[in-house]
Formats: sequence, C-alpha cells, structure tokens
Amino acid sequence: MKSTHAAAALIASLSFAALLSPALADGDVAAGKNLFNQCRACHQIGPDAQNSVGPVLNGVVGRKAGQYPGYNYSDANKGSGLTWDEATLTEYITNPKAKVPGTKMVFPGIKQPERVANLIAFLATIKADGSGAE
Repeated sequence: MKSTHAAAALIASLSFAALLSPALADGDVAAGKNLFNQCRACHQIGPDAQNSVGPVLNGVVGRKAGQYPGYNYSDANKGSGLTWDEATLTEYITNPKAKVPGTKMVFPGIKQPERVANLIAFLATIKADGSGAE
C-alpha cells in the first residue's frame, strides 16, 4: 500500500514539474544548440564570451533582464523587471518587441514553439561561467 502511494506521489510530482518546466521537459538540447548558431550573429556563450551586438548569454536562464555586466541595455530592457525564466524567455524569443517594447533586439522572433523550447533547453545548460557551451 505504501509503495502505491509513493509511486502515485512520484508520478504527481513529475507531472507537476513538467507543467512548471515545459521547455526544459520537452526541449531537445542538441537541436537547440544547432539553432543557437543563428543567435551567434549577436550573442556569445562560453568561458571566453564577450558582449557583442547583444549581451553574453551565459547563465541567462534565471538571470534578471538588463543585468549582464558591461552591456549597454535599452532602458526598456533594464526597466522591464523581468527574470529570464522559461515562460518569459518563451514569450521574448517568440516576439522580442512585443514582450519588451523598446528593446534594441532587432530579431523578429522564432514562431515555432518546438524550436523555442529547444533553444531554451540548450540555453539552460549554459552556466554563468560559460561551462556547458562546449
């Protein structure tokens, strides 16, 4: 009886975690890494990453918007009050100018939910020190 309750609790907690983390639960990291090649025109990742047209994206998942050191963010981004969690990144990557009106990011967005989930799953593997970008 106890094992049945434990199994049910485990299934419920895994299902709840999937609801909280749909991009990470559903995203294909390898596909996201491939997709990130489009982002490289403006963003860098890795231990030696530097700000470019856009800020370094090391550790972006969980980071406050407009906070990476040394990057000249738009007032809109700095004042957005956003934290780049999965839901916020999903909206931003889909349509940056709709999520943060006044952003400097000129990228039109990725409209396919699966591709967005893949990109976020990959970004989530990159730690603040740039490890995981290999």
